Amino acid sequence: MDITFAPSAFPPLALGFFGLGTGYLIWGPQELAGWPRRDDRVDRSLGVWGIWMPGLCQFVAGVILFVGLTWFEVFTHPVLYMAALAFSVYGIHWFAIGWNRYRGNDPRPNAGLCVAFMVVSALGATVFFAAADWPVGLVFLGLFAVYFSEFFVSVGVGLAERALGLFRIATGLWLMYLTYAVTVDFALGYHWRT
Repeated sequence: MDITFAPSAFPPLALGFFGLGTGYLIWGPQELAGWPRRDDRVDRSLGVWGIWMPGLCQFVAGVILFVGLTWFEVFTHPVLYMAALAFSVYGIHWFAIGWNRYRGNDPRPNAGLCVAFMVVSALGATVFFAAADWPVGLVFLGLFAVYFSEFFVSVGVGLAERALGLFRIATGLWLMYLTYAVTVDFALGYHWRT
């Protein structure tokens, strides 16, 4: 007996956008302006926020998208495969970087992570720009800039942390716009993303 589910027009994009955007808006000011000044308490706080907001929100969005695309086939747009990949891997990576910040672990191994995430960011930009979804393509350009900057932070280039904070804040603000746009598009039939 085959069970077929009705297609869904509501992929959990806003959840992933909101989680990442919130994480960037929390971490960015510390990197850009040194506020709040970094100490053990601030690192623990940033670590907790990193795990629970960008980490969990993106991971949940990615899992729902993958399950909806593969097991239940309620999502059918092929570009959502890239969204599922991105939300899943970025969410898992936030679990790790949040934990590392919480524990005060050495950030130098993040250099290798940055290379891998620049590849995923370039892949996302390629897919979304090719699909004519430039608003999401811009997110991936912001993500590429974040990981490019973070690479230099990881290897000890001092001013790179300010650039990292700037790119996190700019990308975070764009993600807040997309959270709003996706939600009003789905809920009210608006067309803010087009």
